[in-house]
Amino acid sequence: MSSPILQGREILVVDDELILRKRLTAYLEKAGAEVTGVGNLAEARRALAELSFDFALLDINLPDGLGLELLREGAFSANTSVVVMTAEGGVETAVEAMKLGAGDYLAKPFDPGELPIIFARCRRSSQSNRREEHQRESAQGDDELLFGGSLSVIRDQMDRILEADRRLSERLPPVLIEGETGTGKTTLARWLHRHGPRAEAPLVELNCSTLPESLAESELFGHERGAFTDARKDRIGLFEAADGGTLFLDEIPSLAPALQAKVLTAIEDGVIRRVGSNKGIPVNVRLITATNLDLRELVNDGSFREDLYHRLDLLTLRLPPLRERGEDVVALAEHLLAGLKRRYKLPDVEISTEGKERLLAASWPGNVRELAHVLERALVLGGGGALDFAELSGNTPTTPDTSTGAAGDWLNPNWKFPSEGEFSLDAATSRLILLALKQTGNNVSAAARLLGISRDAVRYRLEGRR
Repeated sequence: MSSPILQGREILVVDDELILRKRLTAYLEKAGAEVTGVGNLAEARRALAELSFDFALLDINLPDGLGLELLREGAFSANTSVVVMTAEGGVETAVEAMKLGAGDYLAKPFDPGELPIIFARCRRSSQSNRREEHQRESAQGDDELLFGGSLSVIRDQMDRILEADRRLSERLPPVLIEGETGTGKTTLARWLHRHGPRAEAPLVELNCSTLPESLAESELFGHERGAFTDARKDRIGLFEAADGGTLFLDEIPSLAPALQAKVLTAIEDGVIRRVGSNKGIPVNVRLITATNLDLRELVNDGSFREDLYHRLDLLTLRLPPLRERGEDVVALAEHLLAGLKRRYKLPDVEISTEGKERLLAASWPGNVRELAHVLERALVLGGGGALDFAELSGNTPTTPDTSTGAAGDWLNPNWKFPSEGEFSLDAATSRLILLALKQTGNNVSAAARLLGISRDAVRYRLEGRR
């Protein structure tokens, strides 16, 4: 009779009633736990000094004092969920224990079959606390994803992933999101989690590039007290905090190869080990990773593990840069602007026609993040009128005369070359590019395809006009 919540867990039972202690120990060991049973405070202190425990059952009245003393003196690790056992009518004592850090309580006598439920509730509370701590540290936002025509392929792929998730239900395969910096990879990961079967479960996010290499393993997998110099207390890692839900690792190539191997083990075996411990801890996590680099190239140059790449590449989403999204840029700008107006409680400001043209003409090297910054700056510093983004004026190509009726226009079929040296091939090339941009709604990629040249060639020509 194994129990998932108890399987492989270390549990301390502190109770001076020998028969009850043996009964609880037998039940927990049959459920797959490793149990240490003691009968007084002194033995409990020794056990806590030598071992790390996931759960503890703590009796209140012991031969050498009150069990609450262990809570008051901080004898339990932050990773240990304590359940207090009280005699009938000991509600006040139970309340005091909860104030001191106990996770729950049981009134004697009780059925040992209640323990998996009680421990699972404590586990969820511990996960929640760790997530809240991490969210405070990372100050994460909550963006919404706007799908336009340019992301229709992405939307279809995500629908297929969600359909597969609903079929699989439990062990969900990893998802890899590729795209330039600022294209919205984090927002895509949040959308996938919120619309999937684990929407009610935790979503934990981590940008791997912000982690010092010396702390990365501890942050991901947790550590035991004393595992390294600053490890003054036990701490669960983000894999455990995301158990049952989703863990999003942005900039995955930033992890050292040795740590990449441990991530691979966590994916394939569903087991992690805290730093300083040899005990495996089962976790069930949907892993979403993201990168702004080409993992295939990193594999080729030896900086990314090939086995991890093949494991992550099962379900891949590739976000196009903003410069390739055509008219969707305006729709996205209006969507982001609506959120900014709500945040700042500013009047209903719109984007002018000229402003839209400038948004479409910009190359957006910073992608969606840069667009959001431009919008926020224009909204905050603007005088309340329509936004025209004058600072982007250098990005707006001058529309040439497209009439072919004039005899002097080289687009006219009857046109002939003027005297030697009077025709500018460079100007004609620029005009062709501007015509292609006009025809494609300022979509650089589409214009490049019409002209049979690269996007870089088009952008170079545009930048030369600024």
